[in-house]
Amino acid sequence: MVICCSTVYALESKPGTDAFPSTLQMLQQKKWIHGSADCDADADPAIEVFRYDPSTYILRQNKCLNFEAPFIYVLFGLAKVLVLDTGATENAAEFPLYETIQSLSNEQPAAAGQNVRELLVLHSHSHSDHYSGDTQFAEQPNVTLIAPNGGAVAEFFAFDDSPDGETIIDLGARKITVFAVPGHQEEAIAVYDSQTSWLLTGDTFYPGYIYVKNWNDYQHSIARLVAFSEKHEVSALLGAHIEMTDRPGEDYPIGTVHQPDEASLVLSAGELIMLNSAIANSDEQTELRFDQFIVAPMNWLQKLLSNIARWLVQ
Repeated sequence: MVICCSTVYALESKPGTDAFPSTLQMLQQKKWIHGSADCDADADPAIEVFRYDPSTYILRQNKCLNFEAPFIYVLFGLAKVLVLDTGATENAAEFPLYETIQSLSNEQPAAAGQNVRELLVLHSHSHSDHYSGDTQFAEQPNVTLIAPNGGAVAEFFAFDDSPDGETIIDLGARKITVFAVPGHQEEAIAVYDSQTSWLLTGDTFYPGYIYVKNWNDYQHSIARLVAFSEKHEVSALLGAHIEMTDRPGEDYPIGTVHQPDEASLVLSAGELIMLNSAIANSDEQTELRFDQFIVAPMNWLQKLLSNIARWLVQ
């Protein structure tokens, strides 16, 4: 596989019309690389790069490289670059994430008198398909890598002192807000970008089959996301995977490497409110099915495996 970028759309005029859809509409309609029925013959890039605006990128890992196909968000400020998650593959030759981000960085204007930006690498949570690429960043200059474990997350964001608090990080003329959203996993965070009005939700809320480890924590986190969206402009909620088909309520089985009929990556605040209402009105921890996503409690084996995976990074 080679590195290649997907089509970069440029708006000529009349944004928001049918002839010239808005950038958000294009993201809603975006068809991502989605693996292959024969991965040995797959010619798609290891990393697809989508430029949302001149300083905002979404990267997707090829499903033929790893069936999880996580999304990675790269937000450029004048002084810092936020990288949210590092994918499911460690090998830089197979999955050249750091190299790809450096090539994007070289195209970006920096603050006056500043030749090099700091890369700030965060994780939506501490499951391995979101941090396996960390080794590509660990020994690089001008990189701040927050380890995907409870201690590092608590120290950097001070969530231990105020679990319902918010941390604002200035990337340089671009501020992001970070807050804890445990439930799917203990170290889960959400990120709000003031420039795009995106709310980045990792595996807490995405078009797929969402497993919940701690139901009470998850209920609180979803309610918190709703409260945040009511106080801030939220143009889109963007998670870390697509696992739903474009047919309402139908998901792809775990391990699928070819998803030709994927749903949109974009979810809305209205859909978040719908989930919050369903959880609040449910008398027990049970599977909740919606057209755009499915939420279900983990069973004992899934919780055990999650605990083992979490222990490995503590």
